[in-house]
Amino acid sequence: MRKSRPKKRILLPDPKFNDVLVTRFVNDLMVDGKKNLSFKIFYAALEIVKEKTEKTGKSPIEVWKKSLENITPAVEVKSRRVGGATFQVPMEIRPERKVAISIKNMILFARKRSGKSMADKLAAEIIAGFNEEGGAYKKKEDTHRMAEANRAFAHFRF
Repeated sequence: MRKSRPKKRILLPDPKFNDVLVTRFVNDLMVDGKKNLSFKIFYAALEIVKEKTEKTGKSPIEVWKKSLENITPAVEVKSRRVGGATFQVPMEIRPERKVAISIKNMILFARKRSGKSMADKLAAEIIAGFNEEGGAYKKKEDTHRMAEANRAFAHFRF
């Protein structure tokens, strides 16, 4: 689009927890337009999380939100060309993009995990994120490390 910014689509909250963030997550989890299946996978994963984290005293939705919060990066590096050289410039991430990155990373690393069903893999990734470990958390740490290493180029921000 050349002139105007696209209108923000309004998401409806999910039926069980009445939360818009859950709907966003399920939309990213969805493959081939099978939203009902995505909801089933997500709710099954939360049931598994509930069984495994009973001693923490938190509800599974709280564990999931804390897990997402733990794997959300604050800075990222973007390539910037200055005088023939390409620099990795560290930049702050917009709040909308932070959430999108954390959701996508959690789903990506859940899919890469070994396990029987997607619900099992997603539950394992949620618990790993909650405990500040696992693939998605490692990715966040790597992103922060890269931004820290390239802090000298921060003045090239655009």
